[in-house]
Parts: sequence; C-alpha cells; structure tokens
Amino acid sequence: MRRATRRFGMLAGVVALAGAVTAGVALAEPADPQAEPSAAQVVSGPLVAGTPCTTSARACVDLATRQTWLFADGRILAGPVPMSPGAPSDPTPRGVFGVQWKAEQWTSRESYTQMPYSVFFAEGGVAFHQGSMDTPSAGCVKLDEANAQRWFDTLQVGDQVQVR
Repeated sequence: MRRATRRFGMLAGVVALAGAVTAGVALAEPADPQAEPSAAQVVSGPLVAGTPCTTSARACVDLATRQTWLFADGRILAGPVPMSPGAPSDPTPRGVFGVQWKAEQWTSRESYTQMPYSVFFAEGGVAFHQGSMDTPSAGCVKLDEANAQRWFDTLQVGDQVQVR
C-alpha cells in the first residue's frame, strides 16, 4: 500500500471506495506530511552491534540482508527476523522515518490487500505489516504473523525507524 490517501479522518470505520469496501481500525491519525522533521527522524548515537542502524532507532531495516530488528535503549530487543521488502518497481524507501500511525486491521485502498498489524512510517502508506514472505510488497516491510504482531505491539507513534 504505497500510494494510500494521506488523511484518514476517522479513528474506526468503513469507507466505500469505487464500489468496494475498505475497513480499518486506526489507532492514531497520520502525521502531517508538510511538518518539519521530528526528533524521531534525527539520527544519533553509535551503531547497534550487528546492525546497520544507530542507537536512536526503535526499529531497523536492512534491505540488503532482508532483516529487521527492534531496539530498546540502544540494544536489540528482537531480531534479526526475516522480512520481505518492496518490489524493485516499487521499492521500500531508504531513510530515517518516524512512526506516523498504526492500524491493527487495515485493507489497502489501492489493491484491497489485507494488512494486519500495520505500523505506518513513510509517505505513501509504507508500513510494517503481516504478509506473505514469498511475494514483494508495494514498498512495505512484510513480516510473518508473530513478528508483525510484536512490531505492532512494541512500536509507538513517533518512534524512529531507520531503513538502510
């Protein structure tokens, strides 16, 4: 779900879109795309051993090795775990981001794909979420069910995500 609508003016509900139904339960509003970078987007500290990310990150994604981690207080809390990134034609963006919002159950408004345990962190609807590890996403970071749930439960709005 890469090019999702930026504003979802509801906290829970059902939206009719072009004759199809898209359901979602959003736990926080999306961030303002025009806002200045938050403190969550400022990289600081040394690298966390064995990862390409610094201690300021709460989540780390290594696209080259297709692995991801969760950090707490500059230490590895979970990982490395396998992940499936975006397709070459729709790649997962690299950079430093802040978690914008979360939805325990979400359906892509573009492809009507189920995206359980979504943690949105980059423009265009890029999120960590549960999904098949056998196919690439539309820019998202797909995880197996247990890890998607753990990332969802651990990450909070404003937490830093580094994608390398």
